Amino acid sequence: MRAIRVASAAALLGISALALSAPVAVAKGDGNHNITPFGFSVQPSTIAAGGQVTLQLDRDQGGCKGSATVSSGVFDTVRISPGQSSATAMVDWDARAGAVYQVTFTCDGVSGSTGLTIASGRTNNNIQPLQPAQQIPRGVHAGEGGSIAGFDLKELGIGAALIAGSVGAAYHFSRRRTGEDGV
Repeated sequence: MRAIRVASAAALLGISALALSAPVAVAKGDGNHNITPFGFSVQPSTIAAGGQVTLQLDRDQGGCKGSATVSSGVFDTVRISPGQSSATAMVDWDARAGAVYQVTFTCDGVSGSTGLTIASGRTNNNIQPLQPAQQIPRGVHAGEGGSIAGFDLKELGIGAALIAGSVGAAYHFSRRRTGEDGV
């Protein structure tokens, strides 16, 4: 009987921890909650400084009949004519790596925005291919990527605290129950 109560308490604490962490996960969404009568996108959504992006406007739904402008802090304002559905823009060379810039599409008085992430590294359109006589002096240094990137210490701390609290509460309930039974 005691094991059932301890298991129930542990399950309740686990569900509570999950329920309390869900709002944080939902809040970290991409922020693209724009409702417009036309669709839009930036392809690719992650690019190195100096790269070229395609600005896509979905005119099939009829929500954007006139001229559209696309603006961002990372490239010059681009105009998409009424008969076109896309345009290209060159990302500034001084864009900060890892930053997310807002790209705003405006058509017929309605605006919507999406994010454009700047990757680390730079594009170089003048790269010459290796000639067969050229040799690379040594191999690449690999195996370190992804081990630290993307960790959020605050989230790790909260998760560890919730797990420790669940284990501690289960231990407390199991020890308290032993005392009541007289065993």
